[in-house]
Amino acid sequence: MLKGSPLVVGFGLAVIVSASTWFYVDRILKAQQVADAAVNNRPRGNLSDLYPRWLGARELARYGRNPYSAEVTREIQKGYYGRPLDPTRPADPKDQQGFAYPAYVIFLLVPTIGLPFDEVQSGFRWLLVALAGMSVLLWIKALQWPISLLAKLILMVLALGWLPMVQGIKLQQLSLLVAGLIAGSVGCLTAGWFFGAGVLLALATIKPQLTWPVVLWLFLWAGSEWRARRRSVLAFIFTMTLLLGGAEMALPGWLGMFLQAIGHYHQYTQNQSVLVWMFGSIIGRILEVFSVVACAFCLWSVRREPATSREFGRAMGLVLALTVVIVPMFAPYNQVLLVPAILALVRVFISAEPVLPAVRLAGMVGGVMLVWPWIATLALSAAFPWLTPELRQRVWPMPFYSNFMVPLFVFGLALMDTWLNPVRGLRDAAAAE
Repeated sequence: MLKGSPLVVGFGLAVIVSASTWFYVDRILKAQQVADAAVNNRPRGNLSDLYPRWLGARELARYGRNPYSAEVTREIQKGYYGRPLDPTRPADPKDQQGFAYPAYVIFLLVPTIGLPFDEVQSGFRWLLVALAGMSVLLWIKALQWPISLLAKLILMVLALGWLPMVQGIKLQQLSLLVAGLIAGSVGCLTAGWFFGAGVLLALATIKPQLTWPVVLWLFLWAGSEWRARRRSVLAFIFTMTLLLGGAEMALPGWLGMFLQAIGHYHQYTQNQSVLVWMFGSIIGRILEVFSVVACAFCLWSVRREPATSREFGRAMGLVLALTVVIVPMFAPYNQVLLVPAILALVRVFISAEPVLPAVRLAGMVGGVMLVWPWIATLALSAAFPWLTPELRQRVWPMPFYSNFMVPLFVFGLALMDTWLNPVRGLRDAAAAE
């Protein structure tokens, strides 16, 4: 390929904009958070989202202590925040950082509990980087997108420099691990390894709120061709039985404790879905129901498609986009689940496929929303030498301005793309005759 070819230029631009995101997070966003914490006397410890799970796993596996208990929660706060939270201090964080995960997450973390946490933290960060890059390749394969190696590298670099991905890596968020496990499960399906697909999907249920739509879709898809696809469901059930049974042996009655911890978590974080946040409680709930019904209608028409088909990859992207807009969590790092839907949409809009003018216009608006964080971080990084603390306080939120709009546009466009796909297929078949 020639040096001046569009892909080479695109790779250079991808490196620049992705580097700007990391620079923004390290030098601008972090500096603002540190300054704000100092002004408000807000505690700052390791701030690793892995730490509460790691410490809870260590205490249960080594000492038989209940990771959901108030005593372990206070110890978690000492590491995460630097000190236990004080309810008499209004500036203290509201998130108690309790062990709000299924108890079987300990089986993934037990191999690390004998290591110092700083080593675990560093290793996990690199694991997430590797998973993010591999996930892009797996989704490209699932979407049956025949692109060059350089084009794949561009998409990987952009993914690694995408603000939700960077935030998740910096925080060591388990949402990125779940996204990687789901991508691995789909990769196994496309390769014909149905048993492995069920195992990986079961492991991804360490964050059940992010996986239940995918599990339901897998059951529907497998049930439509049960004889050929049943191994994925049976492997999922078998692995879940081992996880649930093992957790019950390690901590009897853990399920009730977990449900109580989830209730407390939503009380002190006041988490809501993207739709509820954007449109209010009543309209948001109605839109959630409508989204689920519309998604189910579209998925029903593609339930018999093989895992090696492009339509199956699109369907998986739609299910994950639905997950992002309906689960009661609106943190940016959960948007890493949008990667397959975004890749599918990019393929449609850069191809010669006919697209309705209204859909193309919506795609252009959604595209602007998607690239806005890169535009903002690039501008802020370039202006860094002139950012005084006062100016930084005003401009640091700029990359997050499109945070709530991106999931809505991606889900809406993915829904439209999946719905129109059978129409395109019928039209192409008629034209061929």
